[in-house]
Amino acid sequence: MIDHSLFENTSTAFTLKSDSELERAYFLFKMISSQPLVRIGTAATNFALKANLPVEGLIRSTVFDHFCGGVNEDDCLSVIDKLHTEGVSSVLDYSVEGKETKDQFDNALKKILKIIHFCDEKEAMPIVVFKPTGFGRFYLYQKKTEGVNFTQDEQEEWDRIVGRFDAVCKLAKEKDVEVLIDGEESWMQDAADDLVEEMMRRYNTDKTIVYNTLQTYRWDRLDYLKTLHKRAKEIGFKIGMKIVRGAYMEKERDRAQEKGYNSPICVNKQATDDNFDAALKYILENLNDISIFIGTHNEASCYLAMELMERYKISKQDNKIWFGQLYGMSDHISFNLAAQGYNVAKYIPFGPVKDVMPYLIRRAEENTSVAGQTSRELSLLKAEKKRRKL
Repeated sequence: MIDHSLFENTSTAFTLKSDSELERAYFLFKMISSQPLVRIGTAATNFALKANLPVEGLIRSTVFDHFCGGVNEDDCLSVIDKLHTEGVSSVLDYSVEGKETKDQFDNALKKILKIIHFCDEKEAMPIVVFKPTGFGRFYLYQKKTEGVNFTQDEQEEWDRIVGRFDAVCKLAKEKDVEVLIDGEESWMQDAADDLVEEMMRRYNTDKTIVYNTLQTYRWDRLDYLKTLHKRAKEIGFKIGMKIVRGAYMEKERDRAQEKGYNSPICVNKQATDDNFDAALKYILENLNDISIFIGTHNEASCYLAMELMERYKISKQDNKIWFGQLYGMSDHISFNLAAQGYNVAKYIPFGPVKDVMPYLIRRAEENTSVAGQTSRELSLLKAEKKRRKL
């Protein structure tokens, strides 16, 4: 039987946090719980960074150090080692967004290849991650998704994107490191899906190395998974799938309304939850063909996964199933699952403070908009503070 009070255990959840880190976390989530404060803080931070005001130190010692591992890979080592003492693995996430030039994309490639070599040396890092638009312009993915022909220059640029994907997946296969490829906006995702599938065909022949991302707030994604599964069985490759709820909801709905097409997003939160759980169940029923990375901060979905694993007699240590949460959030899920022997990894964003700010701002805004997420973090932190006093 699964213990449904598992995630209430704050002693395990915050075992790595000193009293001062606990206070900082409480302060941050208290700030994030206020929408006006998040809006003002975001605007002020953006202004201060653009004006080159000396605020990096302040950002670094508060929000950055809570949600990020460091400014570069070496900077993250102490975090990685610390997490591993409690059985939690790390996925280094180079969270620099919105780049546009060949040099920037080549630099991102070098960074990911370096991380794979890093993973090869560290047992605590079995997985690497990148975003499709980290390796090429959004515009090209969109054009390809819309079925518009490339110019010759654009075709050459696209071939370079394919080359970057291939270089990462090839090295990952050699080093036996798993690669998670993030999902992005629906109007560029078809091109990314096709490219990731091509990598799965090349490199997921005997075991799963390459993972795509299934954003289950899109009502069409479960059908996509089933169709992909059918193709995989016919052709003979394994599927890797990270399942998440999704991160671009407002943007997706606004664009659908503006352009006059049906929104790809589920009608409400309940429909998204049902879709996520249906995808989870489908994959666990087909674990011979599909490996899963369960990217969620939702306690009910984690309990469901644990129950299904027990029902289907799947070992907690089966490498085809990983649970994942973001660094700085949902420690009550990550550390309690790891203490029970499940495979757990934290996504650890890193990069120069200035470059990582768009990521951090999105995190703050998401926390503010997800009903219950921040208040849950606050109540657990409060409970732990009280427990330590006693």
